Parts: sequence; C-alpha cells; structure tokens
Amino acid sequence: MSRTQQTAFPADADGHSHKAVRSSSSAGSAAVSLPVCPQGAVITARPADFLELIKPRIAVLVLVTVTVGFALGSSQAGWDWGLLLDTLFGVALVAAASSAFNQVLERDTDARMRRTADRPLPAGRLQPADAILFGTITAILGVLHLALQVNPLTALLALFTLVMYAGVYTPLKRRTALCTTIGAIPGALPPVLGWTAVRGSLGIEALVLFAIMFLWQFPHFLAIIWRYRQEYQNAGLRMLPSAGKSQLAGWLAATYSLALIPVSLLPGEIALAGRGYSLAAMILGAGYAVFAILFLVKQSPATARRLIFASLLYLPLLLAALTWDHFALLQL
Repeated sequence: MSRTQQTAFPADADGHSHKAVRSSSSAGSAAVSLPVCPQGAVITARPADFLELIKPRIAVLVLVTVTVGFALGSSQAGWDWGLLLDTLFGVALVAAASSAFNQVLERDTDARMRRTADRPLPAGRLQPADAILFGTITAILGVLHLALQVNPLTALLALFTLVMYAGVYTPLKRRTALCTTIGAIPGALPPVLGWTAVRGSLGIEALVLFAIMFLWQFPHFLAIIWRYRQEYQNAGLRMLPSAGKSQLAGWLAATYSLALIPVSLLPGEIALAGRGYSLAAMILGAGYAVFAILFLVKQSPATARRLIFASLLYLPLLLAALTWDHFALLQL
C-alpha cells in the first residue's frame, strides 16, 4: 500500500470542513480527493450521523407539503388530527429511508464533491451496512404504518416515491441528464400523499398540486446544478446542464418559471381557492420568473444564489396563500 498524505478541504458553503486524502492513479491523471478513515480506527456512528443521513431540512419540507395537501383535502368540519399525525409519521419514515438509500448509492460520488464529502458515509463515520439496515427498517415500518393507519393508496404512493427517488432517479444521475426530470416526479408527490390520506382517492385537485410542485423544482434545482456544475462533472454525475451547455440551465429555468404561472392559477379554476389566492399566485409567479430570467440573462454565482433564494421564498408563500384562501372559501 502506498503512503498517503492527509490534507484538509477548506470550509464549504455550509461552513463544514472536510478531511481528505489526495491520491494519484496514473501519470498525468488528476488527483482525486477522498475522505480518510485512519487505519485501525473504530467507527462509532453517532445519533447526529443518522440525523444527517435522513437530510432533515428536506424531510421538513416534505412534511410541510404533505400537511398542505392534507389541509386542502380536509372538509369544513375540521381536521382529523390523529389521521394527520399518522400520515406525517409514516411519510417521515419513508422519507428517511429514501434519503438513506440515496446516500448509500451516492457515497462514492459524494466523496468527490467538497459540499458532500463530509456526509456520514463518505466521511467514514457510518458504514453502508448500517445505513442500508436503517433504510430497510424505516421503509418497512413507514409503508406498513401508512397502509394500516391511513389507507393503502397513500402507502402505495409513498412506496412509489421511495422507489422512484432511490431506485430510479439516483442511479440515473450517472447515466443521463433526464434524471433531473425523473427526479422531479417523486419530488412533487408529497402534497398528493396528504390529499389521498384524507380523501382516499386521487382527483383533479391532487393532479394540480402535483403539477405546481413539479414545475417549481426546475428553476430551483437548475440554479443549484449550475452553481455546482464543475463538482457534478468531476464526480461523474450527468446532471443538467451538461458540460459545455451551461446556458441551457438559464433557458430551462426561465421556461419552467413562466409555465408555472398559469398552472399555479388552476386552484382558483377548480374551486380549491378563491381570488385572493389567484392574485397572490400571479404576483409570486411573476417575481419567481423575474429571478429566473435574470439568471438566463447573466449566469453568475450571484444570480444563481438569488434564484435559489427566490425559489425557497416562493413555495412556502404560495402554499400558505393557497391553504389560507381555501379555508376562507369554505367559510362562504
């Protein structure tokens, strides 16, 4: 075994530092930075590592959108709080499993990107077998809980979301740029889960919620992909935009943001909300589109960050307006 020299990554955008080893393969090849696990060290997973494994910030967003779908599907008589808690508990378990399996499959590519190299698996703080066991247990418990305590349709959709995210989207990231579109499918399903938990069936309302979430994701993730495009390329991930076509990210972000405006107005057309929501949706949609167009006109770290921020502001405000106006409409 050749000697290795330990170096340290500078802090990433999240303020985390990374320990790494730099090794070279053949003459003239680029050095690859990988996490170091000292020889003979005993790895003990901490609760914080399992918490990081489930991507808590994403999990919170999932549960919020599930709650919105649940609220919109509820009647004027009020919420069934027990059913809501059962739904959130089951979905949280399945979401945890999805993230765990995703990080198991991506541990090698995560090790090659500075912003992900400090995750528990590539950093060596957690073993793949432990993550697989954790994901398997939470997936089984989550799907069973939804099937028994909520309804079979919601359990089936949750399982479909897990399979699409971890089993289809994650492997495709190394093979085709279409992975971004495919990944938007499971990303748009959480509010549908909330709707079916109450109604026990799909409907036009659930499809509209799905469409809004589906379109919202593209400007958000395209800005992230553009910002970290070199890291994705070095890690062998074929994300949009591909190398040499970074301008495509701006065009797609602007196109999807503009398409989102009329789609976001559909709740008012199907009596899911009233005029107040429609006005809010137009204003928010126009603002979101402006930031996407600015990103198209001048692609830079600054415009990418602003678009990401705008996307994170747009979604909760839109969903809050939709939920508020829906219940106001029920009182009429």
